[in-house]
Amino acid sequence: MSGGFRYRVERVALALMAASGVVVLLADLFGWLDALAPGGALPKVTLLILSTVTVFLLLEIDRLRKLDDVQERVEALDSSVHSRVEALDGRVQAQVALLGAGIQEKVTDMDAHMQAHLSKLDIDAMSQRLKDQHYGGVVKVHRRFPEEEFIGYVEDTGQEVAILQTWIPNLRHLEEALVKALVAQQVPVRILLLDPASPVAGLRNEALKDVLDPALAEDVKARVEGCLAGLARIHRRLAPGAHPRLQVKVYNSLPSIAVFKADERYLVSSFLHGQLAVDSTQIEVDGAHTLMGREVQEEFDTLWSIGVDVDLPDWRTSLDNNRR
Repeated sequence: MSGGFRYRVERVALALMAASGVVVLLADLFGWLDALAPGGALPKVTLLILSTVTVFLLLEIDRLRKLDDVQERVEALDSSVHSRVEALDGRVQAQVALLGAGIQEKVTDMDAHMQAHLSKLDIDAMSQRLKDQHYGGVVKVHRRFPEEEFIGYVEDTGQEVAILQTWIPNLRHLEEALVKALVAQQVPVRILLLDPASPVAGLRNEALKDVLDPALAEDVKARVEGCLAGLARIHRRLAPGAHPRLQVKVYNSLPSIAVFKADERYLVSSFLHGQLAVDSTQIEVDGAHTLMGREVQEEFDTLWSIGVDVDLPDWRTSLDNNRR
């Protein structure tokens, strides 16, 4: 049966069914059904309607079968698409994994290459060389002697503590750190002071006439002797085994610079007129191998070589004997 003809038959059947329903309803209201077929009209009408519906359903069986075919095709298509998507997803994931492995390998190679180049660069050494070249080892400038910082350096020292001064005005403040270095850290402490009988002491008096109070008889000679007495006090605090590590000398020469040293850290100042060296600007130098570090160390070694030893337990007699 052609599609157009079947469509027209279905439309006619539906129209007849709708019209039959209306006619039966009207006939029932007016009593025509009982007059036409007393006692059996309603069953007949019902049978007629059911027969019409049955014919209609028979006509639609082919369409219902086609719907089943469409459903089957849709399910088959969905299954095919799903399998294709899974296959494509698997290939994509494999390609992504392969690409990721390739990228990781490249990154690893690049990192190794960079590490190989960076390993040739000693950044700290380069920084130190630049510092040495441009600043001669100077790392900081202090307005005056940084007492707390120097004490920290002394408490961490592992090689040597050395002091070059006319006398040490702040010896009391440094005493505990020096004792710790001598006893706990067992490092040598070398101290160079101006010979209190040196003619230079008088010259330094003149330079400090505005600083020292003549009424208190605190001239340079008295200050040096007071410092030697303080070092003798430290010597008495030490066990006999630590005595050789505390070495004190006096020099009879024009003082050049004041030096406080802990390992390879130097605090350097000048002997200015009208100002104590510890109250003057302090140049902090890091490294005995640096330009300024070498010059400071050479100056200290020179004065140490010409200085004379002081026997701290009897320092006055020791100084007298050295002058004979």
